[in-house]
Amino acid sequence: MGKVAVGATVVCAAAVCAAVALVVRHRMRSSGRWAKAMAILREFEEKCGTPIGKLRQVADAMTVEMHAGLASEGGSKLKMIISYVDNLPTGDEKGLFYALDLGGTNFRVLRVQLGGKDNRVGKQECEEVSIPPHLMIGMSDALFNFIAEALAKFVATEGEDFHLSPGRQRELGFTFSFPVRQSSIASGSLIKWTKGFSIEDAVGQDVVGELTKAMERIGLDMRVAALVNDTIGTLAGGRYYNQDVIAAVILGTGTNAAYVERAHAIPKWHGLLPKSGDMVINMEWGNFRSSHLPLTEYDQTLDVESLNPGEQIFEKIISGMYLGEIVRRVLYRMAEEAAFFGDSVPPKLKIPFILRTPDMSAMHHDTSSDLRVVGSKLKDILEISNTSLKTRKVVVELCDIVATRGARLSAAGILGILKKLGRDTVRGGEKQKSVVALDGGLFEHYSKFRGCMESTLKELLGEVSDSIVIEHSNDGSGIGAALLAASHSQYLEVEES
Repeated sequence: MGKVAVGATVVCAAAVCAAVALVVRHRMRSSGRWAKAMAILREFEEKCGTPIGKLRQVADAMTVEMHAGLASEGGSKLKMIISYVDNLPTGDEKGLFYALDLGGTNFRVLRVQLGGKDNRVGKQECEEVSIPPHLMIGMSDALFNFIAEALAKFVATEGEDFHLSPGRQRELGFTFSFPVRQSSIASGSLIKWTKGFSIEDAVGQDVVGELTKAMERIGLDMRVAALVNDTIGTLAGGRYYNQDVIAAVILGTGTNAAYVERAHAIPKWHGLLPKSGDMVINMEWGNFRSSHLPLTEYDQTLDVESLNPGEQIFEKIISGMYLGEIVRRVLYRMAEEAAFFGDSVPPKLKIPFILRTPDMSAMHHDTSSDLRVVGSKLKDILEISNTSLKTRKVVVELCDIVATRGARLSAAGILGILKKLGRDTVRGGEKQKSVVALDGGLFEHYSKFRGCMESTLKELLGEVSDSIVIEHSNDGSGIGAALLAASHSQYLEVEES
Protein backbone atom coordinates (compact mmCIF):
# COMPACT_ATOMS: atom_id res chain seq x y z
CA MET A 1 0.00 0.00 0.00
CA GLY A 2 2.73 2.40 1.08
CA LYS A 3 4.70 1.77 -2.13
CA VAL A 4 1.70 2.57 -4.29
CA ALA A 5 1.09 5.75 -2.31
CA VAL A 6 4.72 6.85 -2.77
CA GLY A 7 4.51 6.18 -6.51
CA ALA A 8 1.28 8.13 -6.78
CA THR A 9 2.86 10.97 -4.85
CA VAL A 10 5.84 11.03 -7.22
CA VAL A 11 3.52 11.00 -10.28
CA CYS A 12 1.42 13.72 -8.69
CA ALA A 13 4.48 15.87 -7.88
CA ALA A 14 5.75 15.45 -11.44
CA ALA A 15 2.38 16.58 -12.77
CA VAL A 16 2.44 19.62 -10.47
CA CYS A 17 5.98 20.45 -11.61
CA ALA A 18 4.94 20.16 -15.25
CA ALA A 19 1.93 22.36 -14.65
CA VAL A 20 4.03 24.94 -12.81
CA ALA A 21 6.62 24.85 -15.60
CA LEU A 22 3.81 25.38 -18.11
CA VAL A 23 2.48 28.37 -16.15
CA VAL A 24 5.99 29.80 -15.79
CA ARG A 25 6.62 29.29 -19.51
CA HIS A 26 3.27 30.89 -20.35
CA ARG A 27 4.03 33.80 -18.03
CA MET A 28 7.49 34.22 -19.51
CA ARG A 29 6.02 34.05 -22.98
CA SER A 30 3.29 36.57 -22.16
CA SER A 31 5.76 38.85 -20.38
CA GLY A 32 8.03 38.53 -23.43
CA ARG A 33 5.09 39.41 -25.67
CA TRP A 34 4.19 42.35 -23.42
CA ALA A 35 7.78 43.59 -23.50
CA LYS A 36 7.77 43.33 -27.30
CA ALA A 37 4.46 45.23 -27.53
CA MET A 38 5.80 47.93 -25.22
CA ALA A 39 9.00 48.16 -27.29
CA ILE A 40 6.87 48.79 -30.44
CA LEU A 41 4.86 51.46 -28.58
CA ARG A 42 7.94 53.19 -27.12
CA GLU A 43 9.72 53.27 -30.47
CA PHE A 44 6.64 54.79 -32.09
CA GLU A 45 6.34 57.36 -29.29
CA GLU A 46 9.97 58.36 -29.74
CA LYS A 47 9.60 58.76 -33.52
CA CYS A 48 6.44 60.90 -33.00
CA GLY A 49 8.26 63.24 -30.61
CA THR A 50 7.54 66.96 -31.02
CA PRO A 51 9.91 68.77 -28.64
CA ILE A 52 9.56 72.54 -28.77
CA GLY A 53 12.80 72.94 -30.79
CA LYS A 54 11.47 70.64 -33.52
CA LEU A 55 8.16 72.55 -33.62
CA ARG A 56 10.07 75.80 -34.14
CA GLN A 57 11.90 74.18 -37.07
CA VAL A 58 8.55 73.09 -38.56
CA ALA A 59 7.14 76.63 -38.14
CA ASP A 60 10.23 78.16 -39.79
CA ALA A 61 9.97 75.65 -42.66
CA MET A 62 6.29 76.58 -43.11
CA THR A 63 7.23 80.29 -43.35
CA VAL A 64 10.00 79.54 -45.88
CA GLU A 65 7.60 77.48 -48.03
CA MET A 66 4.99 80.26 -47.87
CA HIS A 67 7.54 82.74 -49.26
CA ALA A 68 8.52 80.27 -52.01
CA GLY A 69 4.90 79.58 -52.99
CA LEU A 70 4.13 83.31 -53.23
CA ALA A 71 7.24 83.95 -55.34
CA SER A 72 6.32 81.71 -58.27
CA GLU A 73 3.79 79.12 -59.44
CA GLY A 74 5.10 75.67 -58.53
CA GLY A 75 7.83 77.21 -56.38
CA SER A 76 6.78 75.23 -53.33
CA LYS A 77 4.79 72.22 -52.15
CA LEU A 78 2.44 74.92 -50.80
CA LYS A 79 0.32 76.13 -53.73
CA MET A 80 -0.39 79.53 -52.08
CA ILE A 81 -3.36 80.10 -54.40
CA ILE A 82 -4.43 83.69 -55.07
CA SER A 83 -8.14 83.71 -54.21
CA TYR A 84 -9.03 87.12 -55.74
CA VAL A 85 -10.83 87.88 -52.47
CA ASP A 86 -9.58 91.39 -51.73
CA ASN A 87 -12.55 92.64 -49.71
CA LEU A 88 -13.40 90.69 -46.59
CA PRO A 89 -16.72 91.50 -44.89
CA THR A 90 -16.71 94.49 -42.52
CA GLY A 91 -20.06 94.02 -40.82
CA ASP A 92 -21.62 96.93 -42.73
CA GLU A 93 -23.08 94.68 -45.46
CA LYS A 94 -26.84 94.94 -46.04
CA GLY A 95 -29.34 93.05 -48.15
CA LEU A 96 -30.40 89.56 -49.17
CA PHE A 97 -27.67 87.13 -50.25
CA TYR A 98 -27.58 83.46 -51.17
CA ALA A 99 -24.94 80.76 -50.81
CA LEU A 100 -24.45 77.39 -52.47
CA ASP A 101 -22.08 74.95 -50.77
CA LEU A 102 -21.02 72.02 -52.98
CA GLY A 103 -18.32 69.84 -51.51
CA GLY A 104 -19.55 66.26 -51.37
CA THR A 105 -22.51 63.97 -51.93
CA ASN A 106 -24.87 66.63 -50.53
CA PHE A 107 -25.02 70.33 -51.24
CA ARG A 108 -26.56 73.13 -49.21
CA VAL A 109 -28.44 76.23 -50.28
CA LEU A 110 -28.69 79.10 -47.84
CA ARG A 111 -30.08 82.62 -47.74
CA VAL A 112 -29.34 85.36 -45.29
CA GLN A 113 -30.71 88.85 -44.69
CA LEU A 114 -27.90 91.16 -43.56
CA GLY A 115 -28.79 94.27 -41.59
CA GLY A 116 -25.48 96.12 -41.29
CA LYS A 117 -23.64 96.83 -38.02
CA ASP A 118 -26.82 97.08 -35.93
CA ASN A 119 -28.67 94.00 -37.08
CA ARG A 120 -25.92 91.76 -38.55
CA VAL A 121 -27.51 88.45 -39.63
CA GLY A 122 -31.19 89.26 -39.32
CA LYS A 123 -32.63 86.03 -40.67
CA GLN A 124 -31.11 82.87 -42.09
CA GLU A 125 -32.55 79.79 -43.82
CA CYS A 126 -30.84 76.68 -45.11
CA GLU A 127 -31.73 73.51 -46.96
CA GLU A 128 -29.69 70.38 -47.72
CA VAL A 129 -30.10 68.41 -50.95
CA SER A 130 -28.72 64.93 -51.75
CA ILE A 131 -27.14 64.46 -55.17
CA PRO A 132 -28.39 61.29 -56.92
CA PRO A 133 -25.34 59.00 -57.46
CA HIS A 134 -25.82 58.80 -61.25
CA LEU A 135 -25.36 62.60 -61.51
CA MET A 136 -21.92 62.35 -59.84
CA ILE A 137 -20.56 60.38 -62.79
CA GLY A 138 -22.70 61.69 -65.65
CA MET A 139 -22.53 64.89 -67.71
CA SER A 140 -21.78 68.42 -66.53
CA ASP A 141 -25.12 69.84 -67.76
CA ALA A 142 -27.11 67.20 -65.85
CA LEU A 143 -25.39 67.98 -62.52
CA PHE A 144 -25.60 71.76 -62.86
CA ASN A 145 -29.22 71.59 -64.09
CA PHE A 146 -30.09 69.61 -60.95
CA ILE A 147 -28.35 72.18 -58.73
CA ALA A 148 -29.99 75.15 -60.53
CA GLU A 149 -33.43 73.56 -60.18
CA ALA A 150 -32.90 73.02 -56.43
CA LEU A 151 -31.78 76.66 -56.12
CA ALA A 152 -34.87 77.88 -58.01
CA LYS A 153 -37.17 75.84 -55.72
CA PHE A 154 -35.42 77.33 -52.69
CA VAL A 155 -35.74 80.89 -54.07
CA ALA A 156 -39.47 80.25 -54.61
CA THR A 157 -39.90 79.70 -50.84
CA GLU A 158 -38.46 83.13 -49.94
CA GLY A 159 -40.68 84.53 -47.18
CA GLU A 160 -41.62 88.07 -46.18
CA ASP A 161 -38.66 88.34 -43.81
CA PHE A 162 -36.35 88.55 -46.83
CA HIS A 163 -36.18 91.75 -48.87
CA LEU A 164 -34.45 92.15 -52.21
CA SER A 165 -33.94 95.82 -53.07
CA PRO A 166 -36.09 96.83 -56.07
CA GLY A 167 -34.45 96.43 -59.48
CA ARG A 168 -31.64 94.22 -58.13
CA GLN A 169 -30.51 90.77 -59.18
CA ARG A 170 -30.12 88.11 -56.49
CA GLU A 171 -26.45 87.42 -55.73
CA LEU A 172 -24.84 84.15 -54.69
CA GLY A 173 -21.62 83.03 -53.02
CA PHE A 174 -20.51 79.64 -54.40
CA THR A 175 -18.42 77.41 -52.13
CA PHE A 176 -16.90 74.77 -54.39
CA SER A 177 -14.62 72.44 -52.43
CA PHE A 178 -12.81 70.80 -55.33
CA PRO A 179 -9.46 71.81 -56.86
CA VAL A 180 -9.98 74.90 -59.04
CA ARG A 181 -7.67 77.20 -60.97
CA GLN A 182 -9.13 80.57 -60.04
CA SER A 183 -8.94 83.38 -62.62
CA SER A 184 -11.06 86.09 -60.92
CA ILE A 185 -13.29 86.48 -57.86
CA ALA A 186 -16.14 84.81 -59.78
CA SER A 187 -14.50 82.38 -62.19
CA GLY A 188 -12.32 79.33 -61.98
CA SER A 189 -11.73 76.18 -64.01
CA LEU A 190 -12.04 72.73 -62.48
CA ILE A 191 -8.64 71.01 -62.21
CA LYS A 192 -9.99 67.58 -61.19
CA TRP A 193 -12.85 65.96 -59.32
CA THR A 194 -12.38 64.24 -55.94
CA LYS A 195 -14.75 62.62 -53.36
CA GLY A 196 -16.42 60.18 -55.76
CA PHE A 197 -17.29 62.65 -58.54
CA SER A 198 -16.15 61.89 -62.06
CA ILE A 199 -17.73 64.14 -64.71
CA GLU A 200 -15.19 64.28 -67.49
CA ASP A 201 -16.72 67.05 -69.60
CA ALA A 202 -16.62 69.49 -66.64
CA VAL A 203 -12.84 69.23 -66.16
CA GLY A 204 -11.15 72.38 -67.48
CA GLN A 205 -14.47 74.26 -67.59
CA ASP A 206 -15.33 77.40 -65.61
CA VAL A 207 -17.62 76.07 -62.86
CA VAL A 208 -19.27 79.49 -62.41
CA GLY A 209 -20.00 79.56 -66.17
CA GLU A 210 -21.52 76.06 -65.96
CA LEU A 211 -23.78 77.05 -63.04
CA THR A 212 -24.74 80.38 -64.67
CA LYS A 213 -25.73 78.64 -67.93
CA ALA A 214 -27.85 76.14 -65.99
CA MET A 215 -29.61 78.98 -64.11
CA GLU A 216 -30.25 80.81 -67.41
CA ARG A 217 -31.71 77.65 -68.97
CA ILE A 218 -34.47 77.58 -66.32
CA GLY A 219 -34.93 81.36 -66.13
CA LEU A 220 -33.44 81.85 -62.66
CA ASP A 221 -32.10 85.41 -62.51
CA MET A 222 -29.15 85.11 -60.13
CA ARG A 223 -25.49 86.25 -60.35
CA VAL A 224 -22.54 84.38 -58.85
CA ALA A 225 -20.63 87.15 -57.05
CA ALA A 226 -17.88 85.01 -55.49
CA LEU A 227 -16.35 81.57 -56.00
CA VAL A 228 -14.59 80.41 -52.82
CA ASN A 229 -13.55 77.34 -50.85
CA ASP A 230 -14.63 76.45 -47.31
CA THR A 231 -11.42 77.77 -45.69
CA ILE A 232 -11.85 81.23 -47.22
CA GLY A 233 -15.52 81.09 -46.19
CA THR A 234 -14.41 80.43 -42.61
CA LEU A 235 -12.03 83.42 -42.80
CA ALA A 236 -14.87 85.63 -44.08
CA GLY A 237 -17.30 84.42 -41.39
CA GLY A 238 -14.70 85.05 -38.70
CA ARG A 239 -13.82 88.53 -40.02
CA TYR A 240 -17.50 89.54 -40.25
CA TYR A 241 -17.86 89.28 -36.48
CA ASN A 242 -14.30 90.23 -35.53
CA GLN A 243 -12.09 92.59 -37.56
CA ASP A 244 -8.96 91.20 -35.84
CA VAL A 245 -9.30 87.86 -37.68
CA ILE A 246 -6.23 87.45 -39.92
CA ALA A 247 -6.27 83.73 -40.76
CA ALA A 248 -8.51 80.67 -40.80
CA VAL A 249 -7.66 77.01 -40.33
CA ILE A 250 -9.89 74.00 -41.02
CA LEU A 251 -9.15 70.90 -38.94
CA GLY A 252 -11.70 68.31 -39.97
CA THR A 253 -11.61 65.25 -42.20
CA GLY A 254 -9.00 67.21 -44.18
CA THR A 255 -7.08 70.33 -43.28
CA ASN A 256 -6.28 73.68 -44.88
CA ALA A 257 -5.44 77.28 -44.00
CA ALA A 258 -6.06 80.71 -45.55
CA TYR A 259 -4.86 84.12 -44.44
CA VAL A 260 -4.80 87.80 -45.38
CA GLU A 261 -1.58 88.80 -47.18
CA ARG A 262 -0.39 92.24 -48.19
CA ALA A 263 -0.82 92.31 -51.99
CA HIS A 264 2.64 93.87 -52.56
CA ALA A 265 4.21 90.84 -50.79
CA ILE A 266 3.04 88.46 -53.56
CA PRO A 267 5.75 88.48 -56.26
CA LYS A 268 3.75 86.14 -58.54
CA TRP A 269 0.78 88.58 -58.58
CA HIS A 270 1.03 90.50 -61.86
CA GLY A 271 -2.33 92.28 -61.84
CA LEU A 272 -3.22 95.72 -60.54
CA LEU A 273 -2.86 96.01 -56.78
CA PRO A 274 -6.31 95.86 -55.19
CA LYS A 275 -7.68 99.06 -53.62
CA SER A 276 -7.74 97.44 -50.18
CA GLY A 277 -4.06 96.50 -50.50
CA ASP A 278 -4.97 93.01 -49.23
CA MET A 279 -5.34 89.62 -50.88
CA VAL A 280 -6.58 86.39 -49.31
CA ILE A 281 -4.28 83.44 -49.96
CA ASN A 282 -5.54 79.86 -49.93
CA MET A 283 -2.44 78.01 -48.72
CA GLU A 284 -3.53 74.40 -49.35
CA TRP A 285 -1.30 73.65 -46.35
CA GLY A 286 -2.27 69.96 -46.25
CA ASN A 287 0.39 69.50 -48.94
CA PHE A 288 3.18 70.96 -46.75
CA ARG A 289 6.14 68.69 -46.18
CA SER A 290 9.51 69.14 -44.52
CA SER A 291 12.42 67.00 -43.35
CA HIS A 292 11.59 68.30 -39.85
CA LEU A 293 8.19 66.55 -39.73
CA PRO A 294 8.35 63.57 -37.33
CA LEU A 295 7.32 60.83 -39.77
CA THR A 296 7.29 57.15 -38.81
CA GLU A 297 7.32 53.94 -40.87
CA TYR A 298 3.52 53.75 -40.30
CA ASP A 299 3.05 57.16 -41.94
CA GLN A 300 5.26 56.13 -44.83
CA THR A 301 3.34 52.93 -45.57
CA LEU A 302 0.00 54.76 -45.15
CA ASP A 303 1.19 57.30 -47.73
CA VAL A 304 2.46 54.68 -50.19
CA GLU A 305 -0.84 52.78 -50.02
CA SER A 306 -3.00 55.93 -50.29
CA LEU A 307 -4.84 57.25 -53.36
CA ASN A 308 -2.38 60.18 -53.58
CA PRO A 309 1.11 58.92 -52.65
CA GLY A 310 3.63 61.67 -51.99
CA GLU A 311 0.88 64.30 -51.67
CA GLN A 312 -0.83 65.88 -48.63
CA ILE A 313 1.84 64.65 -46.18
CA PHE A 314 1.00 67.26 -43.50
CA GLU A 315 -2.71 66.38 -43.81
CA LYS A 316 -1.91 62.68 -43.39
CA ILE A 317 -0.41 63.23 -39.93
CA ILE A 318 -2.76 65.87 -38.50
CA SER A 319 -6.27 65.48 -39.96
CA GLY A 320 -9.32 63.48 -38.99
CA MET A 321 -9.28 61.26 -42.07
CA TYR A 322 -6.02 59.64 -40.95
CA LEU A 323 -5.51 59.75 -37.15
CA GLY A 324 -7.62 56.65 -36.42
CA GLU A 325 -5.94 54.81 -39.28
CA ILE A 326 -2.46 55.48 -37.82
CA VAL A 327 -3.65 54.03 -34.48
CA ARG A 328 -4.96 50.94 -36.33
CA ARG A 329 -1.64 50.41 -38.10
CA VAL A 330 0.33 50.46 -34.85
CA LEU A 331 -2.17 48.10 -33.15
CA TYR A 332 -1.87 45.76 -36.14
CA ARG A 333 1.94 45.65 -35.77
CA MET A 334 1.56 44.95 -32.04
CA ALA A 335 -0.96 42.17 -32.74
CA GLU A 336 1.16 40.62 -35.47
CA GLU A 337 4.60 40.81 -33.87
CA ALA A 338 3.78 40.74 -30.15
CA ALA A 339 0.44 38.82 -30.07
CA PHE A 340 -1.01 41.87 -28.30
CA PHE A 341 -4.60 40.62 -28.69
CA GLY A 342 -3.86 36.89 -28.33
CA ASP A 343 -2.37 34.21 -30.55
CA SER A 344 -3.98 35.32 -33.79
CA VAL A 345 -4.36 38.75 -35.38
CA PRO A 346 -8.02 39.86 -35.17
CA PRO A 347 -9.29 39.80 -38.80
CA LYS A 348 -11.08 43.18 -38.53
CA LEU A 349 -7.82 44.83 -37.48
CA LYS A 350 -6.50 44.15 -41.00
CA ILE A 351 -9.12 46.41 -42.63
CA PRO A 352 -7.77 49.88 -43.55
CA PHE A 353 -9.73 52.85 -42.15
CA ILE A 354 -12.02 50.63 -40.04
CA LEU A 355 -11.02 52.64 -36.96
CA ARG A 356 -12.39 56.14 -37.48
CA THR A 357 -11.10 59.20 -35.66
CA PRO A 358 -14.42 59.79 -33.78
CA ASP A 359 -14.00 56.27 -32.28
CA MET A 360 -10.36 57.01 -31.45
CA SER A 361 -11.50 60.24 -29.75
CA ALA A 362 -14.17 58.37 -27.72
CA MET A 363 -11.48 55.94 -26.46
CA HIS A 364 -9.02 58.76 -25.74
CA HIS A 365 -11.65 60.63 -23.66
CA ASP A 366 -12.75 57.55 -21.67
CA THR A 367 -12.67 58.47 -17.96
CA SER A 368 -14.33 55.32 -16.53
CA SER A 369 -12.22 53.37 -14.01
CA ASP A 370 -12.32 50.18 -16.12
CA LEU A 371 -12.06 52.05 -19.46
CA ARG A 372 -15.32 50.46 -20.59
CA VAL A 373 -15.68 52.75 -23.63
CA VAL A 374 -12.31 51.44 -24.89
CA GLY A 375 -13.46 47.87 -24.24
CA SER A 376 -16.74 48.34 -26.10
CA LYS A 377 -15.12 50.11 -29.07
CA LEU A 378 -12.54 47.30 -29.45
CA LYS A 379 -15.38 44.75 -29.25
CA ASP A 380 -17.88 46.53 -31.53
CA ILE A 381 -15.48 47.75 -34.23
CA LEU A 382 -12.60 45.27 -34.20
CA GLU A 383 -14.43 42.27 -32.65
CA ILE A 384 -11.76 41.98 -29.94
CA SER A 385 -13.45 40.76 -26.72
CA ASN A 386 -12.34 40.43 -23.10
CA THR A 387 -9.48 42.90 -23.19
CA SER A 388 -7.68 43.49 -19.90
CA LEU A 389 -7.48 46.91 -18.25
CA LYS A 390 -3.72 46.85 -18.92
CA THR A 391 -4.36 46.39 -22.66
CA ARG A 392 -7.00 49.15 -22.71
CA LYS A 393 -4.60 51.57 -21.03
CA VAL A 394 -2.06 50.96 -23.80
CA VAL A 395 -4.71 51.70 -26.45
CA VAL A 396 -5.51 55.03 -24.74
CA GLU A 397 -1.79 55.86 -24.59
CA LEU A 398 -1.45 55.12 -28.30
CA CYS A 399 -4.41 57.45 -29.09
CA ASP A 400 -2.70 60.11 -26.98
CA ILE A 401 0.62 59.80 -28.86
CA VAL A 402 -1.07 60.15 -32.29
CA ALA A 403 -3.40 63.02 -31.28
CA THR A 404 -0.64 64.92 -29.45
CA ARG A 405 1.67 64.82 -32.46
CA GLY A 406 -1.14 66.07 -34.76
CA ALA A 407 -2.22 68.83 -32.39
CA ARG A 408 1.32 70.10 -31.74
CA LEU A 409 2.16 70.13 -35.46
CA SER A 410 -1.08 72.07 -36.16
CA ALA A 411 0.09 74.67 -33.62
CA ALA A 412 3.49 74.85 -35.36
CA GLY A 413 1.70 75.45 -38.69
CA ILE A 414 -0.27 78.33 -37.17
CA LEU A 415 2.96 79.79 -35.76
CA GLY A 416 4.41 79.62 -39.30
CA ILE A 417 1.56 81.84 -40.58
CA LEU A 418 1.97 84.29 -37.68
CA LYS A 419 5.73 84.48 -38.39
CA LYS A 420 5.06 85.23 -42.06
CA LEU A 421 2.83 88.13 -41.00
CA GLY A 422 5.31 89.37 -38.38
CA ARG A 423 2.76 88.78 -35.62
CA ASP A 424 4.83 86.31 -33.58
CA THR A 425 6.76 89.01 -31.71
CA VAL A 426 6.05 92.23 -29.84
CA ARG A 427 6.80 95.17 -32.17
CA GLY A 428 7.87 98.52 -30.75
CA GLY A 429 6.53 97.58 -27.34
CA GLU A 430 2.93 97.31 -28.57
CA LYS A 431 0.97 94.10 -28.98
CA GLN A 432 -1.43 93.88 -31.93
CA LYS A 433 -4.30 91.47 -31.38
CA SER A 434 -4.42 88.62 -33.91
CA VAL A 435 -7.35 86.22 -34.14
CA VAL A 436 -7.22 82.88 -35.97
CA ALA A 437 -10.65 81.46 -36.88
CA LEU A 438 -10.87 77.66 -36.61
CA ASP A 439 -13.50 75.25 -37.85
CA GLY A 440 -13.87 71.54 -38.58
CA GLY A 441 -15.06 68.47 -36.70
CA LEU A 442 -11.63 67.54 -35.36
CA PHE A 443 -11.19 70.94 -33.72
CA GLU A 444 -14.82 71.12 -32.59
CA HIS A 445 -15.35 67.61 -31.19
CA TYR A 446 -11.94 66.17 -30.24
CA SER A 447 -11.39 68.26 -27.11
CA LYS A 448 -8.03 66.71 -26.10
CA PHE A 449 -6.70 67.53 -29.59
CA ARG A 450 -8.02 71.08 -29.35
CA GLY A 451 -6.69 71.61 -25.81
CA CYS A 452 -3.25 70.31 -26.75
CA MET A 453 -3.09 72.50 -29.86
CA GLU A 454 -4.06 75.62 -27.92
CA SER A 455 -1.60 75.00 -25.06
CA THR A 456 1.21 74.23 -27.54
CA LEU A 457 0.59 77.50 -29.39
CA LYS A 458 0.79 79.36 -26.05
CA GLU A 459 4.06 77.58 -25.25
CA LEU A 460 5.51 78.49 -28.66
CA LEU A 461 4.44 82.14 -28.48
CA GLY A 462 5.57 82.90 -24.94
CA GLU A 463 4.85 86.52 -23.96
CA VAL A 464 3.01 87.22 -27.23
CA SER A 465 0.43 84.51 -26.51
CA ASP A 466 -1.83 87.03 -24.72
CA SER A 467 -2.45 88.85 -27.99
CA ILE A 468 -3.11 85.75 -30.15
CA VAL A 469 -6.63 84.30 -29.92
CA ILE A 470 -8.03 81.06 -31.35
CA GLU A 471 -11.74 81.44 -32.07
CA HIS A 472 -14.27 78.89 -33.28
CA SER A 473 -15.91 80.19 -36.46
CA ASN A 474 -18.86 77.97 -37.27
CA ASP A 475 -20.23 77.20 -40.74
CA GLY A 476 -17.77 79.19 -42.81
CA SER A 477 -18.63 77.29 -45.96
CA GLY A 478 -22.27 78.38 -45.71
CA ILE A 479 -22.69 81.85 -44.27
CA GLY A 480 -19.08 82.79 -45.18
CA ALA A 481 -19.86 82.39 -48.88
CA ALA A 482 -22.99 84.57 -48.58
CA LEU A 483 -20.94 87.24 -46.77
CA LEU A 484 -18.35 87.17 -49.58
CA ALA A 485 -21.12 87.61 -52.14
CA ALA A 486 -22.12 90.71 -50.13
CA SER A 487 -18.57 92.11 -49.88
CA HIS A 488 -18.08 91.58 -53.65
CA SER A 489 -21.57 92.68 -54.72
CA GLN A 490 -21.98 94.49 -58.05
CA TYR A 491 -24.04 97.10 -56.18
CA LEU A 492 -21.34 98.20 -53.72
CA GLU A 493 -20.08 101.02 -55.97
CA VAL A 494 -23.67 102.33 -56.23
CA GLU A 495 -24.02 102.41 -52.43
CA GLU A 496 -20.64 104.03 -51.87
CA SER A 497 -21.02 106.80 -54.45
